[in-house]
Amino acid sequence: MDPVYEKGSLIGAVVSFNDMTEHKQGMEKLRTALGATVQAISSVVETRDPYTAGHQRRVADLARAIATAMGLTADQIDGLRMAGLIHDIGKISVPAEILVKPTKLSGIEFSLIKTHAQSAYDILKDIDFPWPIARMALEHHERIDGSGYPHGLTGEKVLLESKVLAIADVVEAIASHRPYRPALGIDAALAEITKDKAHLYDSGVVDACLKLFNEQGYRFN
Repeated sequence: MDPVYEKGSLIGAVVSFNDMTEHKQGMEKLRTALGATVQAISSVVETRDPYTAGHQRRVADLARAIATAMGLTADQIDGLRMAGLIHDIGKISVPAEILVKPTKLSGIEFSLIKTHAQSAYDILKDIDFPWPIARMALEHHERIDGSGYPHGLTGEKVLLESKVLAIADVVEAIASHRPYRPALGIDAALAEITKDKAHLYDSGVVDACLKLFNEQGYRFN
């Protein structure tokens, strides 16, 4: 932007479209680099927990689809996809033998698993993302009746994006294979969120997810 003067006084400015184009290109490069960095972080988590390889990617894709169906903003949709890709980063603080244990977890082992949400927040909170990614990672196991963890938040105290991420996480987890059980399938997953709609899960998010699978043919890749 170049200033324009008349008789020594500033009367306006000429905007250089080249500068604007360069700025836009610079922002796109930063966004691409950020996406690649997030993907790299996601891959690190999955190397420690091979049984859930692809879980974060599938959660990210479903969260983005739900958010789109709900009419959330492009910024919220982008943030949800990024958060989905690294929402389980806190699992790097959980012993690998617990993550891959082929039998039911003990109470102590499950309590260790539950620390991953807070650990994720602690890892991500100081990174200057343009979205509330650390908060989404922290809250993706909260439930609207206060029965979730780590803080037992209720209703509107939980970020909308966190509610979307929670549904995507639950549906993918139930539908897919886990070390301690075979995959239960998408029908079981949808039945679960339907049963607990408005009790554990946000009704609007559940409805959007059900519509994706039942009416729009959404399927996990």
